[in-house]
Amino acid sequence: MIIPRFLVLGLLTATVFASPSVMAADSAPAPIPYRGMSLDDSAKLNAALNKLMVADDPSVKDILAANPTFSVVKGNSALIPAPFNPARHDANVAIAKKGDIDLLFAGDSITDWWVTNGKVAFAKFFGGIKVADFAIAGDTTQGVLYRLQNGEGQGFQPKAIMLMIGTNNIGRNTAGEIADGVIADLNEMQKDFPNAKILLLGVFPRGLPTDPNRVTIAGINAIISKLDDGKHIFYMDIGSKFLGADGAFLPNTFLADNLHPQEAGYEIWGDAVKDKLAELMK
Repeated sequence: MIIPRFLVLGLLTATVFASPSVMAADSAPAPIPYRGMSLDDSAKLNAALNKLMVADDPSVKDILAANPTFSVVKGNSALIPAPFNPARHDANVAIAKKGDIDLLFAGDSITDWWVTNGKVAFAKFFGGIKVADFAIAGDTTQGVLYRLQNGEGQGFQPKAIMLMIGTNNIGRNTAGEIADGVIADLNEMQKDFPNAKILLLGVFPRGLPTDPNRVTIAGINAIISKLDDGKHIFYMDIGSKFLGADGAFLPNTFLADNLHPQEAGYEIWGDAVKDKLAELMK
């Protein structure tokens, strides 16, 4: 049975989550260090530089006061929380408030379209699990971060999370910046859901074999693959399962855009992760 994407799916009996007092006693895993400059570091550096400028030339104080968003040091946009698709976000928050979610999907259109382009595979692999698909088409690492911090990371405690994000950052950020954006999302998830196991997927391949975006994706995945700690975060790169020997997508697995899976692609995806997700949800 298929339920619309905005509804929590599943046929299992209700799970009784730990009481607030018990959950409060849990501590989140230690934050993952950023490869580059964190948002907090860039803010501290800007504040220090502003003080130096004012000390050197007091007239700068009035200029800074008139331009409060001025930044000498530009932070990495991939980890600066940014709202995206408010209507979908509000729908996700409403689901989060209801709770009773065992498995959370997070990401962009590739994950969002499980319940449309991959609805048969979804029913096959996840129809008996309480799933909330909070992925939103077009989203980025900074969008996921904003949404987690503003309602989508509160109100429930999933057993496991499947995250794939970053392809929409390509062209705006470097591989290293995107990896830091993924780290920001992981840090927020571990803070919001301290007991959840996170299945972190490598960004799927896109385009033709010669597409330069594949080089960026390889760079992202090389970095985030090292985030697998065997305790809280578990990395899987299943991108090669969609490709033939020539590096092109297997026939009928992805749409003509060479970016989004179709039903056969979701079948491959579900089959590749089902056992690992079952293990993480125990």
